[in-house]
Amino acid sequence: MTSIDPIRSVCVYCGSSPGNDPSYINSGRLLGRMLAEAGLRLVYGGGTKGIMGAVAQGAMDAGGKVTGIIPRFLMNKEATEEALGALDELIVTEDMHQRKHRMFEEADAFVTLPGGIGTLEEVIEIMTWAQLGRHTKPIVLANINGFWDPLSTLLDHMRDAGFIHTAHRVRPLVIDAAGDIVPALLAAGMHDEGDEAIIERL
Repeated sequence: MTSIDPIRSVCVYCGSSPGNDPSYINSGRLLGRMLAEAGLRLVYGGGTKGIMGAVAQGAMDAGGKVTGIIPRFLMNKEATEEALGALDELIVTEDMHQRKHRMFEEADAFVTLPGGIGTLEEVIEIMTWAQLGRHTKPIVLANINGFWDPLSTLLDHMRDAGFIHTAHRVRPLVIDAAGDIVPALLAAGMHDEGDEAIIERL
């Protein structure tokens, strides 16, 4: 077992739209609440609409600390001024690159709820940095109603085809129920259990 830093803040990647399944919004709200109840700060993309808004609202309603990080050009597209003013901390960046880097710096772990191309790009980049040895922070795919099954299959295919040679670094936890995410993160913050598989399902 390898000791890693305790988890104090969690970055959540997710869609700025609600999607067409109510469970996505509900899972976001539940995750935000559970982060707050566990004393974990939410770090997220700053949007106040869609799943993003649900996660932030869930955390704030439970008295949690929320850091929103948003590029200036998206402020009027993904958020409202009034809602942004309710955040515990708002960081405005000049571009997407700065946003992603700041989110990485502020977080001790990463959770990916359902979302679109931008959400996918964010978690893939974090996994790439892990593969390159730039961090050992836990990564969770919140597999609500099987949303991330195709990505899990693709990652296994890449490994089997010989393109992922450090599977112990590219090893997201795949968790099907939003209520199980925070307990899994707290456990992951205590120890790292090995390198047998690219995907671990809880």
